[in-house]
Amino acid sequence: MEHKAAAQENQITEGIIWKQILLFFFPILFGTFFQQLYNAADAMIVGRFVGKEALSAVAGSTGMLTQMVVGFFVGLSSGAAVLVSQYYGAKRGDMVGYGVHTFLAFSILAGLAMTVLGIVLSPWMLEAMGTPAEVMEMSVLYLRVYFGGMTGNLVYNSGAAVLRAVGDSKKPLYFLIISCLINILLDVLFVVFCGLGVLGAALATILCQALSAGMVIIALMRTRDMHRLEWSRVRMDGRMLQRMIRIGFPSGLQSVMYGISNVIIQSAINSLGTDSVAAWAAYSKLDSVFWMIVSAFGIAATTFVGQNFGAGRMERVRSGVRTCMMMTILSSVMMSVIIYNWGIYGFELFTSDQGVVSIGVAMMRYLSPVYVTYVSIEILSGALRGVGDCWIPMLLCCGGVCALRVVWVLAAVPLRRDIYTIMFSYPLTWVVTTVLFVVYYVFFSKLKRERPRGRFEIER
Repeated sequence: MEHKAAAQENQITEGIIWKQILLFFFPILFGTFFQQLYNAADAMIVGRFVGKEALSAVAGSTGMLTQMVVGFFVGLSSGAAVLVSQYYGAKRGDMVGYGVHTFLAFSILAGLAMTVLGIVLSPWMLEAMGTPAEVMEMSVLYLRVYFGGMTGNLVYNSGAAVLRAVGDSKKPLYFLIISCLINILLDVLFVVFCGLGVLGAALATILCQALSAGMVIIALMRTRDMHRLEWSRVRMDGRMLQRMIRIGFPSGLQSVMYGISNVIIQSAINSLGTDSVAAWAAYSKLDSVFWMIVSAFGIAATTFVGQNFGAGRMERVRSGVRTCMMMTILSSVMMSVIIYNWGIYGFELFTSDQGVVSIGVAMMRYLSPVYVTYVSIEILSGALRGVGDCWIPMLLCCGGVCALRVVWVLAAVPLRRDIYTIMFSYPLTWVVTTVLFVVYYVFFSKLKRERPRGRFEIER
């Protein structure tokens, strides 16, 4: 059959390691860039044409909340991606099909549930974060509209996760490029010409997320490979869903814990005033370039490890982890140099307020030199996730990053309430968690202990 032939030609389990990682990495990186450009475009246009209050509403507390909610689902989707990649590497077309159809059904139901809960709870969530009163009304409006389009967001993410799991990282990139360009045009139309403000930015975002979802669904329906989507088969298989949640839930919980710690940090920044909120919002968009790079390498590590683990090629798994680690370290050092020296020009894309720019540049030059201390966390957790080892990495991240960060903010910031005390929580927690991950990977993880023994037995 044609899909079996396609699986036999799988270069992830056969080709040159560094080349295959980069061929997979770049489409993910550019795809993540265009995904981030959704919110960045909203922030740039409302910041320049509406004002700093609108910038705070679109990219401040609302940004943290949407990242936390979507991040939980993306974490859950890693469970589906791991299983699909392992079954695809093992050439189990029947199990790949169960995974694709179960996860799509779950995505649709989860999207509808998040829409209802998000619209109802938006004011309460924003008040709990201490959102400044002058931006509260705009923040509630933006967040409710964003949650209104949540199903499109989740369906796109689930479909893109499936495509990447089977080694196709190009189609999600093409879909994001198209939808992102349309998003920018709609932002200009709705915000600048129609004068809809943050409502226009939110409408542009959810319309384009729906477009992305439609394109990824069509791609899954048209493929002749084993991950082909057939609507008559879209339903939740209990055993498959249980396996996905068992693998993905730790990653989803980890993302939520990151989100909660960032919400607490955002609340501390909110207490410093609107200028600090706007500066942090703008810096987070520039800072996202680094996170796009490391997360793309992390996704590449998960898929590479998952497929080779499914094919029983453990030496190739270990070589892939080492290669991915070195490339990510090199990339992070380059990004630190670029952002530290030239990031100031990026702030002018978001605001012309010199007070906001001054605070943002201070943030940027404080944090950018320590980016490299985070690399091991992303790559090792991604690699461990590829073999289904999710709970210990989740505990390491929740303890070393999230809990420690919350303790620092709650204990240290009241003693010295300034931006530097808040920001120190990042390098502190990255260094501690990196040490924990390296110790676990070297001495205790399955990736270091497992010996090659032919094709690995994965759950049937």
